[in-house]
Amino acid sequence: MNVFLWIVQALLAASFALSGLVKLTRPKDKLVGRYPWMETFSQGAVRLIGVTELLGAAGLIVPAATGIAPVLTPIAAAGLAVMMITAAAVHIRRKEPSGLLVTVVLFALTALVAWGRFGPYAG
Repeated sequence: MNVFLWIVQALLAASFALSGLVKLTRPKDKLVGRYPWMETFSQGAVRLIGVTELLGAAGLIVPAATGIAPVLTPIAAAGLAVMMITAAAVHIRRKEPSGLLVTVVLFALTALVAWGRFGPYAG
């Protein structure tokens, strides 16, 4: 199970890091076609979401891999899970079922990592 959690963590970290980099490096109006939900958020809010995703991605890997404050890994996973809950609320409010599906899958995976790293497979 430990190896499985590491694989999930790596996939989640890559996904959130790429998503965060896109939100940080591209203007919002260029991304609205790909991410329709962005039209209701300011450029600053989109950048903040990008920073949060990048920090979460780093938190999924770095603390556990280095052994320095490994408790930060499940905290990062839990934080990303909360972020996915709020993203799901946005998709529900905007009636975007395709965005909701991806968000629910990401929530389930981040919640799995948080459970595993807080509990039986910590550190």
